[in-house]
Amino acid sequence: MKPARRPSNPLFSSGPCAKRPGWSLDALDGALLGRSHRSKPGKAKLKEVIDLTRAVLAIPGDYRIGIVPASDTGAVEMALWNLLGARGVDMVAWESFGKEWVTDVTKQLRLSDVRTIQAAYGELPDLSQVDFSRDVVFTWNGTTSGVRVPDGDWIPADREGLSICDATSAAFAMDIPWSKIDVATWSWQKVLGGEAAHGMLVLSPRAVARLESFQPDRPLPKIFRLTTAGKEGGAKLIEGIFVGDTINTPSMLCVEDAIDGLRWSLSVGGLTQLIRRSEQNLRIVSEWVAASTWAGFLADNPATRSCTSICLRFTDPEVTALTPEAQADFAKKLAALLEKEEAAFDAGSYRDAPPGLRLWGGATVENEDMEAVLPWLDWAFATVKAETFGR
Repeated sequence: MKPARRPSNPLFSSGPCAKRPGWSLDALDGALLGRSHRSKPGKAKLKEVIDLTRAVLAIPGDYRIGIVPASDTGAVEMALWNLLGARGVDMVAWESFGKEWVTDVTKQLRLSDVRTIQAAYGELPDLSQVDFSRDVVFTWNGTTSGVRVPDGDWIPADREGLSICDATSAAFAMDIPWSKIDVATWSWQKVLGGEAAHGMLVLSPRAVARLESFQPDRPLPKIFRLTTAGKEGGAKLIEGIFVGDTINTPSMLCVEDAIDGLRWSLSVGGLTQLIRRSEQNLRIVSEWVAASTWAGFLADNPATRSCTSICLRFTDPEVTALTPEAQADFAKKLAALLEKEEAAFDAGSYRDAPPGLRLWGGATVENEDMEAVLPWLDWAFATVKAETFGR
């Protein structure tokens, strides 16, 4: 039967993600609209985002934190274009976005010494293959596969190369050991439900040393440049980027929204509680999957299962017997029915991923809403299956 109760907030998109509970446009009343981002109050707003980010995530004081253009994509590519080439690089990928960074490095940067370590959707590569005498690029959490690294134990403290981490759907929902990370990136629109187009770039002292000692033999457009010529030759980090002097003009409306999300994070108990909220969403779905006759996790290994991008696959024998094209059509009908009933919006799997569903379980998604949506998944599946097989 059709469930009687809908989620209070049916927004389960994996990006842009749900706003924090209780959010309204009133949260943006303090936005510095019509003023220059380079004015004293404008810089203060941008600096507040940086300071709050450091406070919530407990980022070490000697790490730089910058606001950069073009969301997480821009932040990752700034790191790749500025830092890679000093030594060989291992590219670790197991879903769509990690594979995009492989493409960037092999086909755009065309570096000569690149090793690619990959795994299929739902799996994690053998991390013991990674050579940390080289630079290493990886995603902490695969947004389109629902697979994350279990911890940072596989990253040595005495590594020679840099560890460069795309943490866009992990930051604020997973425990990232900063001593193991030299570069981290993410976007505002993920775990805290901020607005898009702005990215965050975190650099360790080792990453800064690389920037100032290594000058790549390729042109860097202004929007990518992190260094300038030093007075005595060589390169010097543009420190302004890491105190709120952004490379280009940010949206002060988005900045205000980012501040609101960060303040909310502190109000609910900081990172510990953000992680708890997200992990509880995963536990709720895990209990449901354990009793389900038609759904399973795309990530088989519980130790590598994401608590933010919760990806589900079909296990029903009749559905899995369909052709891949028919399974994809089945998944689209299922997501469309959930949207029509206003039970779950944007719950379909990523276009390149195996057919199924994807529920965002980040900290802004209330546990009660995750509980409420699951009976709707059962009802929608039964409905689409009956239509598909003429029952």
